[in-house]
Amino acid sequence: MESMFIKIILAFFLPGLLVILFTRITFSHYVALILTVALITASVYAGYTHTWRLYIVDALSLTIGFWYATKMMQRGKTEEQ
Repeated sequence: MESMFIKIILAFFLPGLLVILFTRITFSHYVALILTVALITASVYAGYTHTWRLYIVDALSLTIGFWYATKMMQRGKTEEQ
């Protein structure tokens, strides 16, 4: 039970943070989203994620991270002008 709690906490924070990190590295929030989804897909294939609850939390975190990365990119474009 404790292991599931840790997985849910990590699923809530890690995908969103990965999208933001990859956005900073690649300068493209779309590429960052694709890279993060590929990593999550690999973890599902490896058997680390196995409940629908974790899939939903991952998707929520991805959505929030992508939204924030989009805002971050828009802010950067306005500051350049």
